[in-house]
Amino acid sequence: MFRKIIDYVKGGLYRLGLIKSIEKLTDHKDISISEEMYQKIDAWKALYRGYYDEWHDISYHTMAGMQNRKMDTLNLPKTASAEMASLVFNEKCEISIGNGENPTSEFIDEVFKQNKFYKKFQDHLEYNFALGGMVIKPYVKDDKVMLSFITADCFIPVSWHNDTISEGVFVSEYKKKDKTYTHLEWHLWDKNTYIIRNELYESKGTDIGVKVSLAVLFPDLDGEVTINGLKRSIFTYFKPNTANNIDIQSPLGISLFANAMDTMRAADTATDSFHREFRLGKKRILVPSKMIKTVVDPNTQEMHRYFDATDETYESFKTDNDDETIKDIKVELRVDEHIAGINALLNLFAMQTGFSPGTFSFDGQSVKTATEVISENSKTFKSKKSHETIIEEGLQEVIQSIIAVAELYKIFNGDAEQEITVSFDDSIVEDKFAELTNIIQEVTNKLTPRYKAIAKYHGISEDEAKQWLVEINEENKTATAESIDFFGTGGGNNG
Repeated sequence: MFRKIIDYVKGGLYRLGLIKSIEKLTDHKDISISEEMYQKIDAWKALYRGYYDEWHDISYHTMAGMQNRKMDTLNLPKTASAEMASLVFNEKCEISIGNGENPTSEFIDEVFKQNKFYKKFQDHLEYNFALGGMVIKPYVKDDKVMLSFITADCFIPVSWHNDTISEGVFVSEYKKKDKTYTHLEWHLWDKNTYIIRNELYESKGTDIGVKVSLAVLFPDLDGEVTINGLKRSIFTYFKPNTANNIDIQSPLGISLFANAMDTMRAADTATDSFHREFRLGKKRILVPSKMIKTVVDPNTQEMHRYFDATDETYESFKTDNDDETIKDIKVELRVDEHIAGINALLNLFAMQTGFSPGTFSFDGQSVKTATEVISENSKTFKSKKSHETIIEEGLQEVIQSIIAVAELYKIFNGDAEQEITVSFDDSIVEDKFAELTNIIQEVTNKLTPRYKAIAKYHGISEDEAKQWLVEINEENKTATAESIDFFGTGGGNNG
């Protein structure tokens, strides 16, 4: 499907006059969309869901002929993506705008509350790590700013500069009876004018189909909206902070596990073998086939068998002689070898996805994730801080876009120039007291201003830290015998 859409996007840009002849390099829009990238995204999505037919559909020969089955899996893509998302962003993360409470901060808090932002963002951050990217796009509905969360497989970049995507196409698919509808929402620039163009296509096959009226599905949707006065696009593209080594020219991100595919496949193969070890290695008793035949009691005429034919423990075999030996077949299970092999693969997988060795372990039943605190020097913590850098920039852009859209529709007139600070949860750090000791030493040795130390330790903006410092100094100046006695030092009037 995406191949048809990508071909259409390229052709559509020509038809719309947005791509001109390549006589001048400056006239050419950068739309080198890689079909391979979207094939990879489809594979990552399938693996994240726990079933990738190229890996998990197995055909094998038996005496009864060719058989098919689905391979058992550890579903490592889900585990790794969920773990990194929860480390980077959770309910303890705080987003501050300006110096303390202000109208802009209160408005953004209300927008986040209406959109259940903290829950949705963590879910889509997980999809971001799994699929290599996501997009947040504000829009207005019933005089309220709403947020649309789009996964990487539903967005195609059209133009970009230095990995900042400025134009793109959002793709949505709808099913109605025997027809498939594809909605393309173009976000484009024409000099200083921002253009949002909507198109709807109808198909009964696998192609994008023919263009139909928007009224078929969206009677209230405009075909084109032009916006003046915007400084940047009103969508924000997020991606993992990992270099794209699949297509180094692409602005798209890659999955957290993009470079661990072989390891995941080996881990699934080992897990499948481990589970089949018990099924194929179960206890069996071989008995001559004549012993499971029905025998008639000559006295009572009742039917009898020596062995229960429905018991799967017993296997019959034919003999050409009078051998009536009953054989107990015991198979030694390779449990420890399998567990050791899977754990070795898990350590390799952890290293390839930015986690410390030992983060994931297999106990014979399922994959466990280490719950102990993480050292500042660990690979996990360094990866977390790396991803936070690009996530913080993205959140700042989202807030600026919300304010821009609110101003455009005259919902709220805010200040997008205020400092936006994102304080991530670092409670997983092993030694918070050691961090405080280092900060105190820096201040004592006059290596760091006090307000910067306060901002760093408490995760607040520098403006807010300066206000704290003023209040601290005022408290120290006005300390009296009575206030000292408040703390039980014995000062003041003992009456």
